[in-house]
Amino acid sequence: MDKSNIFERLRNGEVIPPSDSQRTELRNASYNTKKLLVQMNNSTDSNEVRSLLGQITNTEIDESTAVFTPFYINYGKHTKIGKNVFINFDCVFLDLGGITIEDNVLIAPKVSLLSEGHPLSPEERHALVPKPIHIKKNAWIGANATILQGVTIGENSVVAAGSVVSNDVPDNVIVGGIPAKIIKNIE
Repeated sequence: MDKSNIFERLRNGEVIPPSDSQRTELRNASYNTKKLLVQMNNSTDSNEVRSLLGQITNTEIDESTAVFTPFYINYGKHTKIGKNVFINFDCVFLDLGGITIEDNVLIAPKVSLLSEGHPLSPEERHALVPKPIHIKKNAWIGANATILQGVTIGENSVVAAGSVVSNDVPDNVIVGGIPAKIIKNIE
């Protein structure tokens, strides 16, 4: 077994079996993140929210970006957030597989970005399967939408409220439904 850092292995797309000797580090990191989330979710100061989110993600969050709390994330260090991004109330990010949000993205309330999953086989189900999510510039993710692992949302595209996106979305389209399908092109 590769002895490198479990977080690096996840970012590289390695499936992590439940027997992995470093697996407990995932839970420990999540609880460390939760300490900062409690502070962030109780703050009413936008600068403090950005500062705490920057500590969680280990990046600088641009002052043009706004996050309305509560906000939930399990790790944080695999999330990159661009400029002029708006993340509304009650969003959930599972980012062990990686989440990239480019500039000018709008994320509505109760959106879930889930970059982690599990195998279908019951014998292997407790393994962790990471695949990155990438949301390109000017995308708009509607309320209560879920973006599953390995999905890229194209530039300028819109995900309709309540959709579940399990496949890549091209640039300049509106998708909706479960599973999300192209509804129309954006002119």
